[in-house]
Parts: sequence; structure tokens; C-alpha cells
Amino acid sequence: MKRRSVFVAAAALALMSTHATPLVAQERDSFRVAWSIYVGWMPWGYLDESGIMDKWAEKYGIDVEVVQINDYVESINQYTAGAFDGVTATNMDTLSIPAGSGVDTTALIVGDYSDGNDAIILKGDGGVPDLAGKPVNLVELSVSHYLLARALDGVGLSERDLGAVINTSDADMVAAFQSADVEAVVTWNPLVSTILETPDANRIFDSSQIPGEIIDMMVVNTDTLEANPDFGKALVGAWYELMTIMASDSPDGIDARTAMAEASGTDLEGYEAQLASTEFFFDPEAAVTFTEDPALQDTMVSVADFLFDKGILGEGAPSADFIGVEYPDGSVTGDTGNVNLRFDTTFMQMAVDGAL
Repeated sequence: MKRRSVFVAAAALALMSTHATPLVAQERDSFRVAWSIYVGWMPWGYLDESGIMDKWAEKYGIDVEVVQINDYVESINQYTAGAFDGVTATNMDTLSIPAGSGVDTTALIVGDYSDGNDAIILKGDGGVPDLAGKPVNLVELSVSHYLLARALDGVGLSERDLGAVINTSDADMVAAFQSADVEAVVTWNPLVSTILETPDANRIFDSSQIPGEIIDMMVVNTDTLEANPDFGKALVGAWYELMTIMASDSPDGIDARTAMAEASGTDLEGYEAQLASTEFFFDPEAAVTFTEDPALQDTMVSVADFLFDKGILGEGAPSADFIGVEYPDGSVTGDTGNVNLRFDTTFMQMAVDGAL
């Protein structure tokens, strides 16, 4: 599950900022979007394989190619460089990579938020305060790192109070927890479920305690969307047709979830366990309500603070306010003169209104 592996060096961001070549905004009839494997993004693979995406693209007289990229960060980098018109990404990574590199990006579909999929696991008894002085293994500069920062802040600690933060790949996380010198890890499902099968594993904090902060989205190039609104309509129409199917216990719904499970390397039971710790917005009205809630602004300020503290908010960012983030009501957090991330409910509201 590579969705959360977000170790991006400042040098790489600088290179991306220098060489980003966003697609020229013009009327077009062919588009490309990229996705990577994670519970909240498996629908994109099924949209492609089932023909639902093609059906909606044909409705608007366009072609939409849906491409799976095995490496999550690489998919965002390719979008940032202009190889794709849209990509699946978290709110944090959208702010740090494309927006931080000067690519004006719109959150077209707010699909879900982690509601327990991400967790801090301690060996033995204790709680978050007991992390003081202990080494913690995680994927550095990922949403796991953000989750740790939020947990520590809640008990008056900071990263400086830990023994160390040890960068560990997601592929090595389960094995790392089995070693004697690893005392705590921060990771995501399905790794969380696997690690919790260890007798002394103790979940001490998870994303359900910071609901709505780790958000999974389909983001698109703002200029491309403005020049080609049918592109946005096709993506949103296809997505919510599948959400209706996916949320049902009909044979079609079970078949869809089973296909997504197999594509992600698990079975239906395993995938539904991941869905249970994900707040999926199957109903577009729920997605609109979430995106228009003022709490989102607080979340994005917190995310910007974290990214700035880690030095990954953008090349030469002078403060956490470096990048402007615009919300559905037109308000902006950060620099109003440098708005590069926009939460726009226009197309999701069209799904609510049956206008697609």
C-alpha cells in the first residue's frame, strides 16, 4: 500500500519546482488521471475496468485515460510535471508537492478521510505520554509523521521529547515491529491490522481521534478544469455512479468491492475491514457538507504548519502562510496572492442536484 510513502527531500521539491511544465490550459477532448493503490482510491481502477468511466467520458464527448502508478509519490510528481491532468492524493501531499511547486490544483472530489486506518502502536502497556524517550519508527514526512505530531501535541510533547524518529519504509514496517529494538511504530492499514495481531501490540492513538484531517481526494489541474468543465463533470459523474453501487449490498455492490479487494491484494473481508476505518463519502451531499465546513480551514492551517516545520511546504517558503488555500465560500488561508490549492464543491454539488 504505497499511498502514504511520502519521503520527499527538499532538493527533489526544488527540482520539481524548476522543471514543472503543467499542461497548457486549452479546450481538449483527451485527458489522463493517475491513481495508486489505497482503500479510498481502489474505485478508480474499477471505474476503468468496469467501463463506467468510458460511459461518462462518452457522454461528454471526451476520452479519459485512468492510469495506475505503483509508486504514490511518483504519481504526484508526474502530475506536478504535467504528465497527468489529475491524480489521487491526500490533502497534505497536494499542498506540499503540486501546490508547493506552483501548480494551481483543485480538489475536485473529496472522497473520504481516514477514521482509524492510521495508528500509533506501542509495544506493551502505556499511552502517548509513554513515547517520551522512546524511538518511533515511521515513514518520515508522511501522514504517519503528521499523525504522530498531532498525538504528541495533544499531551504536551513534541518530537524533541522522543528518543528518535527512525525512517522506515512501509515494506519493512511489520518486520521492524518484530525486532527487539523497535518500541513503537506509526503506520496505516493493512499494516496496522497485521501488527496488531502481535500479542504485545497496543494501539495508543489513531486517526479516528483527529477525524477529517487525513483526507483522500482526486485533484486536478485548475487551469485545465476551467478550460474543460466537461472533464470535471465526467470524473464526478462516474465516481458517484460507482459510489451508489459500492455502498449497496446488491450483487453488483459485492462484486465491485470484491474486485477492489483483489486488486489491492486482499479479500472482501479484508477490504471491508479497511472500509470500516475509513469515512467514505458515498453520498455527494456528505462530501459537499464536509468540504464546506469551516473546520476544514483549521485542518489545512494545521497541515501547513506541520509542512513548514518539516521544511517541505515549497521551495524557499518563508512561513506556514506561503501557499494560499481557497475554500468553497471564497475565503483563503495563507497567502491570497499565491493561491495554489482550491477546495471547490461546484461539481460535487452538481451530483447532488442531479445535474450531471
